[in-house]
Amino acid sequence: MKIALGSDHGGLSLKKEIIKHLESKNIEVMDFGTHTENSCDYPDYALKVAEEVVAQNFELGILICGTGIGISISANKVPGIRAALCHDTFSAHSTREHNNANILTLGERVVGRGLALDIVDAFINAKFEGDRHQKRIDKITEIEKKYSK
Repeated sequence: MKIALGSDHGGLSLKKEIIKHLESKNIEVMDFGTHTENSCDYPDYALKVAEEVVAQNFELGILICGTGIGISISANKVPGIRAALCHDTFSAHSTREHNNANILTLGERVVGRGLALDIVDAFINAKFEGDRHQKRIDKITEIEKKYSK
């Protein structure tokens, strides 16, 4: 499995912890920034990771900012991205199983390190169930097509 990661300055510390956690499981990761604590703009990193996931260079993405909200909104502007902000493990595995989410977003200021790592594990270990859920994903795709010009 290959996972693309990105964060702004508000998610940098948690991103480093997640990278260590994933690497300890022999999961290939690529960090698309930021790499410093200097103030920066989360849409820049959301776009980098989202484009890599849509291009299928990575199976999944993980994005972190202070709350997880702004970076989620930004990533979801890219057609084909289904980024889900999760604060618990149930939501993390459910969004993969039912929504075929391809990016997990987290808020470093919202969830603690231990819970965040559990959420990451729940997200990456879950699989899309397809079947009745696929028709809903198809409807999401139709909405994207309607408004993408």
